[in-house]
Amino acid sequence: MTLVDQYGPIVLFLSLTLETLGLPVPGESALILSSAIAGTGQISIWQVVIAAWLGAVLGDNIGYFLGRRYGRQVLLIYGARFGITESRFAKVEAITARYGPLMVIVARFVVLLRQLNGLVAGSARMHWLTFLLSNMLGAALWVGFWAILAYRLGQSVTILPYIGRHIGVLVAIVVPLLIGALIFGYVHLRRSRMSGGPSNR
Repeated sequence: MTLVDQYGPIVLFLSLTLETLGLPVPGESALILSSAIAGTGQISIWQVVIAAWLGAVLGDNIGYFLGRRYGRQVLLIYGARFGITESRFAKVEAITARYGPLMVIVARFVVLLRQLNGLVAGSARMHWLTFLLSNMLGAALWVGFWAILAYRLGQSVTILPYIGRHIGVLVAIVVPLLIGALIFGYVHLRRSRMSGGPSNR
């Protein structure tokens, strides 16, 4: 807890900025821990929320412009040392091509998508304004969810170790299921509207 405890929002901002560039930095766990510490009154929850949101948006946008400037091949060559493999990149590319802005919003809640979100959107040449607005919304939802949850739980100091041990496991199981259900519902609704559109005229 030392770095977050001592430097609070600054460390959180840097962690999230670097994590969203695809680097192996604990961004989500830093957000959870910082929010829990804020619940004990040691730091301001508003500082945590603002630092986390700015770091998430900035990191993704740096990634976007790197992806747009250098493209897929360069990112794979230099990103391999940070765990950005071709199979992972291709997986995120397929999701981006299929869901576009929706993927940018929900990607914040999914481990692999969160790290490669901006890089892939940039290399796929998604319109920057579309990416920016979707990314800002996704970051706000993600930060708000974890900040509120961890802040409330953090008001009981004894529960801090429990948060660190179990929250990551919980989100890894529950959140992808919820996002998958939302995406499935969105796609199903869109297809039904497209197929039923002409007959309603």
